[in-house]
Amino acid sequence: MINHKSPRLCRSTETTNHKSYDTKRPPEKEMIFGIRAVMEAVDAGKVLDKVLIRRDMSSAIGRELLVKLEGTNTPVQKVPVEKLNQFTDKNHQGVIAFLSPIEFTPLESLVQNLYDEGKVPLLMMLDGVTDVRNFGAIARTCACAGVHALIIGARGSVAINGDAVKASAGALHTLPICKVENMQNALRYLQESGLRIVAATEHTDRNYTEVDMTVPTCIVMGSEEKGIYEENLKLCTDQVRLPMTGVIESLNVSVAAGVFIYEAVRQRNL
Repeated sequence: MINHKSPRLCRSTETTNHKSYDTKRPPEKEMIFGIRAVMEAVDAGKVLDKVLIRRDMSSAIGRELLVKLEGTNTPVQKVPVEKLNQFTDKNHQGVIAFLSPIEFTPLESLVQNLYDEGKVPLLMMLDGVTDVRNFGAIARTCACAGVHALIIGARGSVAINGDAVKASAGALHTLPICKVENMQNALRYLQESGLRIVAATEHTDRNYTEVDMTVPTCIVMGSEEKGIYEENLKLCTDQVRLPMTGVIESLNVSVAAGVFIYEAVRQRNL
């Protein structure tokens, strides 16, 4: 029995250090430099993909900016000033914000709206996928196959920028993207909302065709290097794998995601 009353998804606004920031310099039109400029962007309702702040910043106005950002669910990374200098030669005042080309969809409202509309949710969650081309290809497949949304983490995930939109062939402008602050809270919320959580992992003997995806389902894919984070994997209701009989032991993550997505489509069209 599916509980159509969606429980509340707890969010954390904790700011943490993170070392998986970009090294490529984006176009300047995708960045905002300076404390005041970033604060004005937040006040104007601009959607920020992330904000880099100088690690040793301790000014009152810097603390004011952090307070503003806490209410926006924007990832904040505290980095050395040398990292900031890699992105621009301008006077950044210790702060650089990266503009998002898309609006993000709250996970709670998305799931509730799907149930209210009488739909059987089919979601895709990416755990630690950082390659923009893989992300774009997965987003494109999701849009083509009718997946209702793509879920990513606020930290440790791909940057949503112009390159991501291009790699998705524009799919990011039509496919709802949910950026969650805490992946484990999101997985618990999805379970409590009646979704089956199907993890793609090599640590099982169960074939991917053996799980029923005609019910409300979220497919979880991890990165090619590390797979699904162990604590997230424990929260998945089903663990399945793709059969491998050749010399190469793994598929590209975007190819594997496509196989899982179209298995769900096949089952739902029977």
